[in-house]
Amino acid sequence: MSAGFQLGVIGSLALSVASSVAIVICNKALISTLGFPFATTLTSWHLMVTFCTLHVAQRLHFFEPKAIDGQTVILFGLLNGTSIGLLNLSLGFNSIGFYQMTKLAIIPFTVLLETIFLKRRFSESIKLSLLVLLLGVGIASVTDLKLNLLGSVLSGLAIATTCVGQILTNTIQKRLKVSSTQLLYQSAPYQAAILFATGPFVDQLLTNRSVFAHKYSAPVLGFIVLSCLIAVSVNFSTFLVIGTTSPVTYQVLGHLKTCLVLSFGYTLLHDPFTLRNILGILIAIFGMALYSYFSVREGKKKSANDALPVSQMPDKEAEPLLATKDSNDTKKANGLSHDC
Repeated sequence: MSAGFQLGVIGSLALSVASSVAIVICNKALISTLGFPFATTLTSWHLMVTFCTLHVAQRLHFFEPKAIDGQTVILFGLLNGTSIGLLNLSLGFNSIGFYQMTKLAIIPFTVLLETIFLKRRFSESIKLSLLVLLLGVGIASVTDLKLNLLGSVLSGLAIATTCVGQILTNTIQKRLKVSSTQLLYQSAPYQAAILFATGPFVDQLLTNRSVFAHKYSAPVLGFIVLSCLIAVSVNFSTFLVIGTTSPVTYQVLGHLKTCLVLSFGYTLLHDPFTLRNILGILIAIFGMALYSYFSVREGKKKSANDALPVSQMPDKEAEPLLATKDSNDTKKANGLSHDC
């Protein structure tokens, strides 16, 4: 693994964390301070602005578009758009604790799907580090676990579509040799279209308010514009991280963002914080450190094995292969930024 590639991965991870935390702050201001709760509709605007920005960048020759099979792009875009809508519905019809459990379940289901369908192998060390991470995030963020049939069905569909969408993001980039920018440019219009068409109905179902009847004051419009601009970076870094690492790594990163948001809420916004929150965040950070350590170690081992002559290659069966994403208002903002 070259030094340039490693720096690129670190840069994409840093961009993803910084932009996601920034959009959580912006969305929290929109939802809790300015009273704009229309998360799904806002996400459709995010994607439309992202597409327009990439179109301008393409016309200015910052990147070259690459043709991708139309059916693949349309299905991929619709799937990702649907997963965002389902996650928002899951947040609306479930308790915060159950919604956090839904987000935690994405990692083991992604590992399961990649193991079954892509024949990827995860070492015991990687599995252990993921278990520690999930335990920490669960302790820090999961409170109540109130169940209901509709909410459970929506959560199951959200998990399935999110896992498949993120695996496809990684698979399409590698198999079709397209960059994260090229794939996002091709698929963003379809993601935006399905959310633009369904967003107002979903939001009215969840809030009993119409996005069309909302009073758009200057501060509300200003924060909407700011949220859309930050979302360009969020969407780009999401595709970049999944393309250069893996869907599992992206989910690990997503839980790091959750811990940062919880810490931010306590430090600057004075959200309620307990010893349990602190303990959970520390355990989660330890799990992330373990995952990073084992990922780097096994990545170097795999690179060394790939560099050996065939006669010196170890028994493949003996080597495991590394498979390469507070308060109620804060959680809603975090749920939106995670998928926008």
